[in-house]
Amino acid sequence: MTSRLLMPWRGAKVRPETAAGVGGSTRATAILDWEQPLVAALVERVRREVGPGAEARAALQVAHGIIAREVRPVYSVEDRHPASRTLRLGRGSCSQRMALLESVARAMGVRTRVRGLLVDGVFWYPRFPQLKPLVPEHVLLAWPEFLLEQEQEQEREWVPVGELFDGVAGGGEAFSNRGGETLFDAVARVGVDWSGSVSCGAQGGTACDLSAQVLLDLGYFDSRDELFEQHGQTLCRPARLLAEPVLGRWSAGARATTA
Repeated sequence: MTSRLLMPWRGAKVRPETAAGVGGSTRATAILDWEQPLVAALVERVRREVGPGAEARAALQVAHGIIAREVRPVYSVEDRHPASRTLRLGRGSCSQRMALLESVARAMGVRTRVRGLLVDGVFWYPRFPQLKPLVPEHVLLAWPEFLLEQEQEQEREWVPVGELFDGVAGGGEAFSNRGGETLFDAVARVGVDWSGSVSCGAQGGTACDLSAQVLLDLGYFDSRDELFEQHGQTLCRPARLLAEPVLGRWSAGARATTA
């Protein structure tokens, strides 16, 4: 029942870049505009809350908490909006809120990159039960990773956002994309993995493994800007222009039938 009518045309497949070939960056981009005053102020707030000498992982966890509390989740379809705009509006999609978290990371000297994934549109059916025919056949997801120092080790390792709270989250039910919890919020509570490589432990078997929802792995990119430049966004431009005024304000914190 998913639709291709509102999606952009995608040409020949570009050979995916492997993780080893993408080193990420700390530079500001059009989307990750961490040099803007609003984002810079958020970074300073995070630094004050974690205190001097705090590890980058702890600082990003604090930043995530601030964003989760103060940036209202909505269904915006404009993935290329600058992070500063999301912060100024006080609302954003999961993609936009993750971009804001990446911006904070880069401002603090933490390299970031993204993994591009085409996720089955069926995964979003629970949020739009009455609009299934309009749900895109696949959704382009920019999944962030952060280059972080590991405890008791001198080496740095790429940590996907779904493992940012590893060992800290309280567990419980795996993320199901139902109800008021968004994907951005869920990572603070439970592991979220798209590759099937993470053991879900207390979450129960393979409950937090969402790899079955991935239709195509587009590989790694130094920034989400590069991903969207090469592969476009989930919806074509005319569809985004029509949908954004409504979806950009439609709360993702409640079921679509009651929003």
